[in-house]
Amino acid sequence: MDWGKVLFIFFILMSLTSTVGFLYDQSLVMLFIAGGVNILSTILKIGVRSYMSAELMAASLVADLHLIPAFLYMQVFDNTSVAVALALGAVVANIVSIVFVAIESVKSYNDYN
Repeated sequence: MDWGKVLFIFFILMSLTSTVGFLYDQSLVMLFIAGGVNILSTILKIGVRSYMSAELMAASLVADLHLIPAFLYMQVFDNTSVAVALALGAVVANIVSIVFVAIESVKSYNDYN
């Protein structure tokens, strides 16, 4: 088992689930956790050379650039509705990232056989 890949996929899934957790709870703490996990996921993607690494990095950066302003809107402007809208964009970007990981896994499986 490739533990590096397990950790990589773990953080991608954790990014999605923590952002969905914010949509359920809508607290500043949940948004901070979602943003932090997503930034860790982005950092793990730096330097990865795989079939769809550019697409994975782009999707992760899109999610980051939704969650960071969402945190600012909620903290500075106390505007939860804009924060939720931005978090929904991050959820979509994280789902796209998971689709890319699935495509990459299928391709690597086919190349292995």
